[in-house]
Amino acid sequence: MKIKRKSLALGSSAPAMSEQRIVVLNTGSSSLKFAVYPLGHDKRPILSGVVEGIGSHASLRMRDSVRDIDASNPVAAIHLLAERPDGPMAGDIAGFGHRVVHGGPGLDHPILINEAALKLIESVSPLAPLHNPPALAVLRALRERFAGLPHVACFDTAFHRGHPAVADRFAIPEALYQQGVRRYGFHGLSYQYIASVLPSEIATGRVVVAHLGSGASMCGMIDRRSVDSSMGFTALDGLPMGTRSGSLDAGIILWLQQHKGWSVHRVQEFLYHDCGLKGMSGLSNDIRVLLTSESPAAKMAVDYFVYHVARTAGMLVVSMGGIDGLIFTAGIGEHSAEIRARVLARLGWFGFKLDAKANKIGGGRITASDSKLPAYVIATNEERVISNATSDLIKI
Repeated sequence: MKIKRKSLALGSSAPAMSEQRIVVLNTGSSSLKFAVYPLGHDKRPILSGVVEGIGSHASLRMRDSVRDIDASNPVAAIHLLAERPDGPMAGDIAGFGHRVVHGGPGLDHPILINEAALKLIESVSPLAPLHNPPALAVLRALRERFAGLPHVACFDTAFHRGHPAVADRFAIPEALYQQGVRRYGFHGLSYQYIASVLPSEIATGRVVVAHLGSGASMCGMIDRRSVDSSMGFTALDGLPMGTRSGSLDAGIILWLQQHKGWSVHRVQEFLYHDCGLKGMSGLSNDIRVLLTSESPAAKMAVDYFVYHVARTAGMLVVSMGGIDGLIFTAGIGEHSAEIRARVLARLGWFGFKLDAKANKIGGGRITASDSKLPAYVIATNEERVISNATSDLIKI
C-alpha cells in the first residue's frame, strides 16, 4: 500500500513537492550525514550533505557550500535542518531511514520503529556508546516533530549475523554467549553495498573488503556474504582507527584499573577518543596530516596502520580458505593512493601487482593487467542501502 504524506517540514516556506522521498540520516556523536532519495529502489539522491563539528565549531555542508551553524548536539542539528526551506526535510516525505550501529544479537534486519524497537536499541547502546545514543536521540526527536511518519532502522551489525560459529564466538563460557557476548562485526551497511556492486570477475569468489576511514574495519566475503570481520563485540576491535585503539590485550585494561586507578568511564574515554592514530602520533587522527608529517611518531602511526591492514587481510584469507580479490573503500580506502600502495606492497606475495597510474587516479581496478589477483577501489554508499530498505518497509 502506497503511503501518501504531506510535507511536514516545520518552518518551510517552500512548496510541497509531488515526488515522495526518503530522508536518510547517519548520526554520529559530532556529525550528522543526510541524504534525500525518491521513494523506490536504487534511486539517485536528490540532495545530500553533512553537519560536522557538532558541539564545537559546527558547519553545514550542502549544495557545494559550507556555512557555520549553531548546533550543540545532533538533535539541535536536526531541528536546524528541519527549519530550512531548502533542506533535506522539505517536500513530501514518505519516511525516514536511520543508520544504527549496533543491533545486538536479535536485530539482524531493518525494522520499522516503534516504542518496543526503541527500547531494544537502547538496551544494546552501551556496546556502541559513540553511535547508538545520538542516533536514538535523533530518532526520538524526529518522531515527535514529524508525528505519524514511519521510521526505519538499519543496523551495521546485521550483515555479519551469518558468520560460522568459530568466527562468532569468544573463548568464554556458553552462558555469556547466550547473553549476547559475541563477535558482531560492523560497517555492515557499507559491506552490503559493496557486495551488491562487486566486479563480475570476483563477485562470487573470496573477497577481502577494507573499509578504511576514521572508523576502520575489514570483512571477508564469499559469494557476497560475510564470513568473518575484524571487529567484534564493539566497534573498538580490530584495526587501529582515528582515535580508537583497535585490538588490545584485555590485560591492559585490568592494569589501567588496578595499577593506575582508572575508572570505567576514564578507560572508555581513553579507548574511544585518545588512542589509534591520534594516540600513537600525538599529532592528529587524520591520515592526510600524518602522511605529510616529518614526526617519527606520525610515521610510526602510519606504518602501524598499514601493517595491521595487511595483517588483517591475511587473517581473513585464512577464514575464507583463499582469496580472489581485494576492495578498498571508505574515506582512506577511496582517497589515499599512498596507503593503498603500501598495503598492496605488503600483500605482494599473494600476487597483487599495483598499477601506479591507475592507483593514483583511484576508482575501479588499480592492479596491473598481469597481476595474479585484482584489487579495486569502490566508493561505498550506505545511504542507498538504507533508502532501499526504508522504501521496502514503508510500502508494505
